[in-house]
Amino acid sequence: MPSPRAATALPDRVRLVVLFGGRSAEHDISCISASHVLRAVDTARYDVVPVGITREGRWQLAEEAAGLLRDGRAAELPESLRMDGTGADPWFFFHQGPAWSTWSPDVPTVVLPILHGPNGEDGTVQGLMEVADVPYVGAGVLGSAVAMDKAAAKTVLDAHGIPQVGWRQLSRHDLADPALAERLVAELGPVLFVKPANMGSSIGVVKVTDPAQVVPAVSHALEFDDVVVVEEGATVRELECAVLGNEEPQASVVGEIVPAADFYDFDDKYADGAAATVIPADLDPQVAAAARELALRTYRALRAEGMARVDMFLEEPGRGLLVNEINTIPGFTPISMYPKLWAESGLGYPELIDELVALALERHARRARRRTTR
Repeated sequence: MPSPRAATALPDRVRLVVLFGGRSAEHDISCISASHVLRAVDTARYDVVPVGITREGRWQLAEEAAGLLRDGRAAELPESLRMDGTGADPWFFFHQGPAWSTWSPDVPTVVLPILHGPNGEDGTVQGLMEVADVPYVGAGVLGSAVAMDKAAAKTVLDAHGIPQVGWRQLSRHDLADPALAERLVAELGPVLFVKPANMGSSIGVVKVTDPAQVVPAVSHALEFDDVVVVEEGATVRELECAVLGNEEPQASVVGEIVPAADFYDFDDKYADGAAATVIPADLDPQVAAAARELALRTYRALRAEGMARVDMFLEEPGRGLLVNEINTIPGFTPISMYPKLWAESGLGYPELIDELVALALERHARRARRRTTR
């Protein structure tokens, strides 16, 4: 089992604020991920405060979930967590909380954001936690923002010489170009993938095989974001690697997604779960090692911390390994690859949570030592 990277030993007791829901089209996936995180948390070590963020941005205690955890009945948690308690501002949950949640300077608070998509994975909530001076799991403000925006991430990866499929960035005014479809097909090929820049779980993604589909696909993606990424379609295998750590990250074994649909879309991921996963992927050992190293290069280039899942393509014959994207708050549902990849690497779900909390405390302590005066 991978040994902890954090220099800070995990305390005997930690107050863990688990954030879920959020103002994003991935709200429902977050509620499912958070339920499975809570089932894996060791309540003998963690004083858990589950806090939901509604689609309108209100912060509410998840009373039912909190009660089941206090009673040792985590197995009875619903598949998707509900926000059924009192509301308050973030500072209340970070620095005080409900009466049964004992805030103490001797018991550190760590925030575990299980928030997928905009207003949760994009640096906004991370900035709030920085201002509140509370340790939190995952990438910081810059790493979260850059990784969430596919166009920004691809620009940074290009600057680092990290291989990718061909791509272009579009905005709303590009729809006025009557030659848009012909230009994209000429530059990227006859098969295209059109995606909102700031969205995950394949929401808003359209596969285009006819130039007449380009403008409708771009218009659809613009319903979710102001920036659209258009990628070259290629015949590839889809690989994923989980990364864990701060300054000395480690990579898990490599897994493979075998889509049941035309591509790995939302329904294939969540609605019917028909996609097959192969862990570890059936790869030549040298290719697997190269994939793990490419995942680490991507993690460092995009300033990720704590955790991330790096998605890659393998084009054989052709260009070999290509980076698709990085997810700084990967899914934690039963079918999600991040915990499954670490389990195959020897790090179980409860131990993974311990590791993430320890890494959050280590980073917070390190940053607290920075000079703030001349």
